[in-house]
Amino acid sequence: MSDYVLALDQGTTSSRAILFDHDGRSVGQEQQEFRQIYPSPGHVEHDPADIWESQLNVAKNVLRRSRIEASRVAAIGITNQRETTLLWERDTGKPVCNAVVWQSRISTGICQRLEQQGVEQRLREITGLLIDPYFSGTKLTWLFETIEGLRERAERGEILFGTVDSYLIWKLTDGKKHITDISNASRTLLFDIHQQQWSDEMLEMLGVPRAILPEVVDSSGIVAETDPAIFGKSIPIAGIAGDQQAATFGQICYEPGMAKNTYGTGCFMLMNIGEEPRLSENGLLTTIGWRFGGKTTYCLEGAIFIAGAAIQWLRDGLKIIAHASESETLATSVSDSGGVYFVPAFVGLGAPYWDAEARGLAIGLTRGTTSEHLVRAALESIAYQTRDVLSAMNRDSGINLAELRVDGGATANNFLMQFQADILQTAVHRPVIQETTALGAAYLAGLGVGFWESQQEIAAKWTLDQAFQPQMSTADSEKKYTGWLRAVDRSRNWVVE
Repeated sequence: MSDYVLALDQGTTSSRAILFDHDGRSVGQEQQEFRQIYPSPGHVEHDPADIWESQLNVAKNVLRRSRIEASRVAAIGITNQRETTLLWERDTGKPVCNAVVWQSRISTGICQRLEQQGVEQRLREITGLLIDPYFSGTKLTWLFETIEGLRERAERGEILFGTVDSYLIWKLTDGKKHITDISNASRTLLFDIHQQQWSDEMLEMLGVPRAILPEVVDSSGIVAETDPAIFGKSIPIAGIAGDQQAATFGQICYEPGMAKNTYGTGCFMLMNIGEEPRLSENGLLTTIGWRFGGKTTYCLEGAIFIAGAAIQWLRDGLKIIAHASESETLATSVSDSGGVYFVPAFVGLGAPYWDAEARGLAIGLTRGTTSEHLVRAALESIAYQTRDVLSAMNRDSGINLAELRVDGGATANNFLMQFQADILQTAVHRPVIQETTALGAAYLAGLGVGFWESQQEIAAKWTLDQAFQPQMSTADSEKKYTGWLRAVDRSRNWVVE
């Protein structure tokens, strides 16, 4: 009897594995952090071995500690940090280099070159994305231009490219499957979201050999089987989605106009826009949410690069907190931020600004400024950035959201959630089950093997934990947000090559 679905959630700073039962409840979870590598300012890497070993460890541990045999797992769903770029040898599986993480701005020069070539509008029309170092395509161009002999090896078919989902599936199947799902493919700058296939035009524009690319598959349905040696028996891999698409699916945003925001290392807001792609006029991305059963769902997305990572910086960089959970206590110990605004543009600004040359800034400091004010300003910056994105989304969609569904670690911070509702002047709804990224991957996998029969069955499982209603006056909210916009303006275009 198959009683569970196993979700593998490979994130930017940690790997997690969660077992879900038929009610969508977590019955066991494991998490393991791994190294962040910073070779130069604005550049971020991961060791592929750290990604794989941490993910494998938590997957095995959650089964062992929950005392659940692999035979009771109906399927595996995989969700992953997106855009992070890996290259490995086809014959040996050995990584060619460290993974270039989505946060990395190392390909900024290549993006500037593309902009000078005047290709941005065409790129946008094909991919739904923008020219930015965020995406995998320019990272690949940078790798091919900096690693001697790599392009020739790739053209001979010796090298494979994948985002994290591809790499995990390659390892889980002992090299038998080189695949990616359509949601991850749509984040590479190499994929035509209209034709739903790799774009020859984009491959030529970025100088990427077709031989390295994985096969693109649906987000739900059996696409591979794990090697029996890993878990003691084969388990179907039946769900794959990039982390933000998975969270949107887990938040039951199945109807056009529904939106969610995930508060993780970064912040990512997605709105379901239905079965037809629509290009943004306000600095957002058009991306594929998921595809299965012959139906493709598209989303508008606003990507904020630094959210929870700002709190990590307070902990690890400034050492003014020992644990992220302390941030709420410190923030509420002062009545306001004391006029301090903090713009966490450590690696530039994402949506809707797309300014790779912006850098972090704290402004409004006086002799009366304390660490408590700075912590509060850092939390408030997450809410302000979310408003930037939601305002753009409202303009693009013509829909003023009645509610925003939220998930991710930072949503446990009630101060942040209330301030978010105040700044948006919109209700913020936090569900009982917070692990919506992993849950979305589990739902996609479960649907793929018939563990759940329909999206309607899944939708009935969503339950509200707490609704945060705006308590601040509209005038006060606007005044605070205007100050934020002034601070952002001062952080922009800081890096001059």
